[in-house]
Amino acid sequence: MVLITRAADLTMVGANGGGWVAPTGTAAPDSPLTQPPSPWSALGAISDDGLVNGWDEESQQFTPWGLTSPFRTQITQSVRTFGLTVWETSRRSVMSLHYRLDSTEFEPDGQGITKFAETASPTPDRRAFWFLVIDGDNYRGFYVPEGEINERSDVTYKQDEMSGFEWTITTYPDDAGNTVYHVDKIPVTPTDPMS
Repeated sequence: MVLITRAADLTMVGANGGGWVAPTGTAAPDSPLTQPPSPWSALGAISDDGLVNGWDEESQQFTPWGLTSPFRTQITQSVRTFGLTVWETSRRSVMSLHYRLDSTEFEPDGQGITKFAETASPTPDRRAFWFLVIDGDNYRGFYVPEGEINERSDVTYKQDEMSGFEWTITTYPDDAGNTVYHVDKIPVTPTDPMS
């Protein structure tokens, strides 16, 4: 009889988590479960859709003459993305990202009014990102040394709906050629009783 092994503690549910942003060149936080120090700024409340870690890959298959299946595949594109919706649309770090402006642009005047303008010619706006997903005592952290929001959804202002900025962040390679660094705390896989 086949022994099917299952371990619920090896699963991951995104029960909680957060996101932070900092200028490119900022090192990853030293301790994943402590508040990242300045210059890291919180993204605040993230919608209950959580964080989506996306993979966009393309490949070229090579099928030799006389065969009907390829004998080699070459990856021609491999892009990592992160998708999320932030709800604290008045938070300076969030506004700075969404509108591609320095956070100092959102300093209120003496009457508490903030004024800024959107440019018709946006320039690249790369930043460092830190995302943390927590499930009980386990966690999964993602450090993006260089990322940029390359997709923004429409923003709805409606009586029965929370307004939010929905973003897709594309990761870019750092000097070492890496796009995402992982910091995970997961339980040890139990030994298979049949081995």
